[in-house]
Amino acid sequence: MRHVLGGALALLMAFPVAAAELGDDGLHKQPWMRDTFKDLREDLGEANAEGKRLVLFFEQRGCIYCSKMHEEVFSDPGISDYIAENYFVVQLNLHGDIEVTDFDGETLSEKDMARKWRVLFTPNIVFLPEEVPEGQNAIEASVAVMPGAFAKGTTIDMFTWVNEKRYLLDNDEDFQRYHARRIQERNDGKTD
Repeated sequence: MRHVLGGALALLMAFPVAAAELGDDGLHKQPWMRDTFKDLREDLGEANAEGKRLVLFFEQRGCIYCSKMHEEVFSDPGISDYIAENYFVVQLNLHGDIEVTDFDGETLSEKDMARKWRVLFTPNIVFLPEEVPEGQNAIEASVAVMPGAFAKGTTIDMFTWVNEKRYLLDNDEDFQRYHARRIQERNDGKTD
């Protein structure tokens, strides 16, 4: 019996961890991602009506760093639940053709909007304020940008820092100082 259980365990360990769900566009999907008309003014209005913050996720098909974020970071229920409770997430495809209407009124394909906003890497997460000044585009109005894949600690700290509007505080605690303090508070010995 012990050999049978050992064999079953070895067989289970040989299979890879289940990958995050992929959509028809080849991008990873999370239940908290919204399917919208990609008119950012409308998306911001909906986010505000729900008491959430608007955040834009640029990703691309085959992105190993996007996979890493979805499989290792967003799979954590604490992080995923926090995002679902506090954020209105709109996913954009770095090479996509779906039209996006920016806050300044310009309508471009996802790929052309990425060029306009100078998005070079994926994942690229753009955090927006509750109000965008007239004439500004999303990247000009953003309160923070998270360019690239990060570990769990950095990710939850960035989402928390933005959600708590810590970028508005006049206390010399920018994100890096906040993150360093949170690492110490968690006392987990990690530097992410």
